[in-house]
Amino acid sequence: MTIVSSVRPPASPTGVSTSALGALQPLGIDVAHITGGWWAGRQRRIREVSIPDGRRQLEEAGNLDNFRIAGGSLEGEIRGPVFADSDVYKWLEAAAWEYGRQPDEGLLAEQLEITALVAAAQEDDGYVNTVIQIRGDRYRNPARDHEHYCAGHLFQAAVAQSRCTGHDELLEVAIRFADHLVRTFGAGRREDVDGHPVVEMGLVELYRQTGRVEYLDLARYFVEARGHALTTRYGGNATYLSDRVPVREAATVEGHAVRAVYLAAGAADVAVETGDEELLRALDRQFASMTEAKQYVTGGLGARWEGEAFGDPYELPADRAYAETCAGIGAVQWAWRMLLATAEPRYADQIEHLLYNAVMPGVSLGGDEYFYVNTLHLRDGAEADNERSAASGRRRWFDCACCPPNVMRTLAQLGGYLATVDERGLQLQQYAPSRITGALADGEFTVAVQTDYPWKGAVRVTVEAAPGGEADLALRIPAWAEGATVDGQAVEAGSYAHVRRVFNPGDVVELELPLQASVVTAHPRVDAVRGSVAVRRGPLVYAIEQADQPDGVVLDDLRVDPDANYAAQHRPDLLGGVTTLSFPAVGPDGQRVQLTAIPYFAWANRGIGPMRVWIPTV
Repeated sequence: MTIVSSVRPPASPTGVSTSALGALQPLGIDVAHITGGWWAGRQRRIREVSIPDGRRQLEEAGNLDNFRIAGGSLEGEIRGPVFADSDVYKWLEAAAWEYGRQPDEGLLAEQLEITALVAAAQEDDGYVNTVIQIRGDRYRNPARDHEHYCAGHLFQAAVAQSRCTGHDELLEVAIRFADHLVRTFGAGRREDVDGHPVVEMGLVELYRQTGRVEYLDLARYFVEARGHALTTRYGGNATYLSDRVPVREAATVEGHAVRAVYLAAGAADVAVETGDEELLRALDRQFASMTEAKQYVTGGLGARWEGEAFGDPYELPADRAYAETCAGIGAVQWAWRMLLATAEPRYADQIEHLLYNAVMPGVSLGGDEYFYVNTLHLRDGAEADNERSAASGRRRWFDCACCPPNVMRTLAQLGGYLATVDERGLQLQQYAPSRITGALADGEFTVAVQTDYPWKGAVRVTVEAAPGGEADLALRIPAWAEGATVDGQAVEAGSYAHVRRVFNPGDVVELELPLQASVVTAHPRVDAVRGSVAVRRGPLVYAIEQADQPDGVVLDDLRVDPDANYAAQHRPDLLGGVTTLSFPAVGPDGQRVQLTAIPYFAWANRGIGPMRVWIPTV
């Protein structure tokens, strides 16, 4: 493909630009803006702290020098893991979304500077992977070397930069690399799959951006080829690499959690673009199995430190939870694609649950420290034996630094998850103060959302511009929201409430979501937390942290009455403003103490100490 100009008006800045075959269409961050509230604060931290610090960390860790060495502008030794390039690409993607959300010429200049490093490192045939280029052993071990994985993140970054800035310099690099992959891999060529999926998502999005069907064809090949143990000829473990069972035959997810959910997200892209209903049904089956038997109450994924992997069904130990931040992000990506394909509200419920409870715990409230692993229980007296251990506290960066830039790119494009459109109208999928515009056949439908969610359940939707005829405004009612009302009328939890009429500017629709605290019990087969409860309020899972309890209280010794009163109090002075829950507990000697619980995402922001989500009952 020949790019006529490297600068042009940007396309709609969406992370996923689905075909008309999807049930719902996404909205770009140019028409879906978070305007205030809790999520706006998180995005502000990403912009002001995380992205600038991420650039510094990439310099200090040597990721950018690797490109300079491969491009010939610097002499030196390569540093970092074999997938070091991918962290640069995720940072570039985050910077692109942030520019698309709020343009800044300094941020654009940084993107283009790093893009030039990538372009200079690219070889004549389109290949680019600095570690492999410097080592000189291209495609020696696809099961281990992450070459397609890095390519996939390059493709995603290139599409984001093109859509958000109008600059196609990185897109040109991506196209040349994708053309190289098309010439090299596939049926009748080199028949291999990468040990770490993500290239599937990248190729499909590159197809959507360029119209080059060969990219979709290669993505489909990679999805169909997996599950035939191709990686075992390079010493790979087929279960660990999601290469044991073909995707369309699998009943559940297995192996390395991030790889499994990235593969499923890419397969969903292929399914919707090719109209493959059988593949989509298989993915729906796998998602349901995952949420039923392999997902923590926080939404976290990955029960085993060994291999960063899913365990057996209901193997969900709280104190040994891996629950990698990247796995939560990958599950959001998978759920988003399934929502667009099916319009099933349970996928939007999952996105909300994952964002608050599986992704946001991975970054500090200050925006510059991260958890790679998200435990559900840190014991009294715990000692750190690994930089990823929660006992080490959040870290500025990691030797394997996949999670920090992954958080950045997710939050920078968060507005795109707020709403969708179809031929009937606008669907509000997530609730935050925002302004959203959907283009319908007979005009634009613009609404302003006012809410103090997740602390309060009132959501006020004001119509600012209405299409000419009848339209449908759909509001997601979370499955936990029994007793919700729209304009005073009871609506069904776990569904959409539809308000269909001719709207006029100034019309108001009011949603009320009940936010009573409640306890959750695990499936009986989860023996690690049998006889325990977790506490939640609305979309938030809560935890008890040592910092909030009376002196002398040892969290590991406490038991609670699940039928106790769980009293909510909003504390604007605590942890940037959170709603706490207070409830009684009983110590080992029978003494009663009053505990305070905070949202799980906020723990470990006042130093590191004991914490638990699951609490034994009396």
